[in-house]
Amino acid sequence: MRFPAAVILLGCLAMAFTGPSAAQQGFPSKPIRFLIPYPPGGGTTVVAHLISPKLQELWGQPVIVDNRAGGNTIIGHDALLRLPADGHAIVMSSSTFLLNSILVKVPYDSFKDFTPVTTLYNSEQVLTLSPKVPATTLKEFIAYAKARPGELNYATISSGGSTHLAAELLNMMAGIKTQQVNYKGAGPALTDQVGGQVQIAFTAPAAAINFIKSGQLRALAITGDKRTPALAQVPTFAEAGLPGFEATIWFGVQARAGTPKDIVERLAADLARVIRIPEISERMVAEATEPYTMTPDAFAARMRKERAEYERIVKLAHIVVD
Repeated sequence: MRFPAAVILLGCLAMAFTGPSAAQQGFPSKPIRFLIPYPPGGGTTVVAHLISPKLQELWGQPVIVDNRAGGNTIIGHDALLRLPADGHAIVMSSSTFLLNSILVKVPYDSFKDFTPVTTLYNSEQVLTLSPKVPATTLKEFIAYAKARPGELNYATISSGGSTHLAAELLNMMAGIKTQQVNYKGAGPALTDQVGGQVQIAFTAPAAAINFIKSGQLRALAITGDKRTPALAQVPTFAEAGLPGFEATIWFGVQARAGTPKDIVERLAADLARVIRIPEISERMVAEATEPYTMTPDAFAARMRKERAEYERIVKLAHIVVD
């Protein structure tokens, strides 16, 4: 049976404007697994547990927070690729995901095997100083370090991660030379810094805030273009005398490559909707994180741009991970 071309065209147009696709209408059809590539108790797990009940209300399906720590986030990302590309499994990514693609051999293609969904929040990094060092400002510390090349140490919580990159960027921009001491987590690193075993550290404000407020550590500067409300007394790097220093960490969600585009867009919209709920956004701000969402395309563009910048810094600072 033959139909006029006009009838076929009208039929196609009708199908195009009937709303969400069948895939999206049936999503989610089972529990969502939210992979967190960090140990329990960290900031990413806190955020995941904060938003998962709201997502569960929105989707009518359980949201299972699944910590898959190890390998500097590689294990958690690799676990996603062993699950179907249907949007029912997502992973929390961060700037470390990009650094891994530059510094270490990963068992996947960081850009071809994943689909960016949205950022969730930005976390600044605060530069803290042991009170055993006789400096009260960033300028004073830089002068102190210049007089002692190679004698001072900085703590990192992952070799090749964001804290490592920030410390080497400081070395490069300030013209100083400090040495890396790697730790398994922020807690042990900050404890040793209080004791003076290491002099400086870059950490998420949420991890260092109690040490700073108690006077056990001295905050010299914080990344970002404005002060963080939770640490309003701490100047930005520009205010402290080092303009152009930037080491903000983003955290966001990715799905497996091949996930239908309309499901990716649905995930992005729903995650953004939940992050904007006042009780959630206000709690995040109180924890010194900045709720920040992007469309999938904008997130992908940001990742490509930042990877190029990280490659430049890694090359200039001669960062190598053993």
